[in-house]
Amino acid sequence: MSNQSDYPARLEIDYPEKLDRLTTLFRIIWIIPIAIILGLISGAGETVTYTFVLNEAGEIVETSRDTFGGLVSGLTMATALMIIFRKRYPRWWFDFSRELARFGARVGAYATLLTDVYPSTVEEQSVHLEIDYPDVETDLNRWLPIFKWLLAIPHYIVLIVLTLAGILALIVAWFAILVTGRYPKTLFDYVVGVIRWWWRVGAYAFLLVTDRYPPFSLSSVSYTHLTLPTTIKPWG
Repeated sequence: MSNQSDYPARLEIDYPEKLDRLTTLFRIIWIIPIAIILGLISGAGETVTYTFVLNEAGEIVETSRDTFGGLVSGLTMATALMIIFRKRYPRWWFDFSRELARFGARVGAYATLLTDVYPSTVEEQSVHLEIDYPDVETDLNRWLPIFKWLLAIPHYIVLIVLTLAGILALIVAWFAILVTGRYPKTLFDYVVGVIRWWWRVGAYAFLLVTDRYPPFSLSSVSYTHLTLPTTIKPWG
């Protein structure tokens, strides 16, 4: 047995006793500025190209738009290459990725009505996302970054279903807050659990901070630890 509280990615959000009805009512508007900032940061470096197909008369008959890169995907790829070829995870890359993740978690908590405190770009506030820096030599297999996105597919499937249910829970919570000023605790715990699950999968498959397979659980309490083989060796 192991404990989810020692998983390398841990999320806790303080339960609010009272929420502001006005900011809840107009949350979809209030969140726009900070959402734009998050999008600009996480999407920095993204390249968009347009392809135009002309006919013999010089008229445009077909167009296509292709998007490449982005800061988050670029960091994931760069980190994977560093682990594979150099067996290193630069600390400053990790620190930036973790702080960006924390900022994203605060914006996500505000968007899902889990707090009515406007997201800070610096302060932790009521959203506590902890991601442990790995010892690459002892904690990470250099070849697993190639396969982690594939190994996480079962989680994607389950999380899509849970997220759809979470959207319904969010709608119910929105009405409940407008009437009572409170987020029903059961719905709060469920939404936090789904977000927590996403962050564990993200830490495993994209931040690449751990080789420990994420638990299939919404909770932050104990679970049976599942260990996948970490002795994958290069072919040939």
